[in-house]
Amino acid sequence: MEAEKRKFETEKKDTEIIYSKAIKAGKRIYYLDVKKSRNEDLFLAITESKKKVTGYDEDAQVTYEKHKIFLYKEDFDKFIEGLEDVVGFIKREQGEAPQREERTYSETEKPKQEDTEESKPRSFFDKFKF
Repeated sequence: MEAEKRKFETEKKDTEIIYSKAIKAGKRIYYLDVKKSRNEDLFLAITESKKKVTGYDEDAQVTYEKHKIFLYKEDFDKFIEGLEDVVGFIKREQGEAPQREERTYSETEKPKQEDTEESKPRSFFDKFKF
């Protein structure tokens, strides 16, 4: 019993999220989660979550399809270099992506100050212009 409890606590610690950022993009949400490995090293878990709706009206069922990538600190530089290369290629071939239209709010719908882009914490992915 005690061994099972220790195993559960170890597994729970392995999945502990230290820092997280969610990026909403259409029907997808990308989660950038910083986690801690068993040997105390931090790593990045990137999760793509895509909403899937099957059926109609009352029979509609919503599920989420998820894909994960684990990126370790020794691979950050190569990953960023590769990402910059392919994003640059796409921009050269097809130009910049059109900017998404910003939502305008009525006086009663104004977002709180903490919800605005300027007040959000910046991550190392913010330097990429997708």
